[in-house]
Amino acid sequence: MQVASVKLYSLNYNEAKSYIAVALFVVGNVLFPQLCHLMPQGGMVWLPIYFFTLVGAYKYGWKVGLMTAILSPLCNNLLFGMPATALLVPILAKSTILALAAGFVASRHGKVSLLALAAVVATYQVVGGAFEWAWTGSFAAAMQDFKLGIPGMLTQIVGGYLFIKYILKR
Repeated sequence: MQVASVKLYSLNYNEAKSYIAVALFVVGNVLFPQLCHLMPQGGMVWLPIYFFTLVGAYKYGWKVGLMTAILSPLCNNLLFGMPATALLVPILAKSTILALAAGFVASRHGKVSLLALAAVVATYQVVGGAFEWAWTGSFAAAMQDFKLGIPGMLTQIVGGYLFIKYILKR
């Protein structure tokens, strides 16, 4: 298990830095899915709309993560119709759970590690999957991320770790 020494923040709603970070992470969460959607089932396999929410919440706190979690799916839906409107509520729920879990784990753990990020991803997938099952009534739909999205979850864990450790060092 690798542990990186990286400065983690807890930005507030009254800081301009928060809104700059949110804007950049939302742009990432708009562009990355567009890239992934060039592949068949790319969104379902790579789960790209969650990547920068994880990074933002872990590095800059749950408030930045929550704004990113809400704005990213809404912007994608308005601009590209993806995610489909029928899927917005479960995706918003998963994004919100992800932001809160990442912010909580980062504040308690105080450092970035593969294990901590894996715990965050597992939390939002399990709790979010339960919400999706309750919302849609379909266990199959709720488990789709576990069926197809393993590459995306691994990308979130390993890619998130590398992004936070090497790109967002400060």
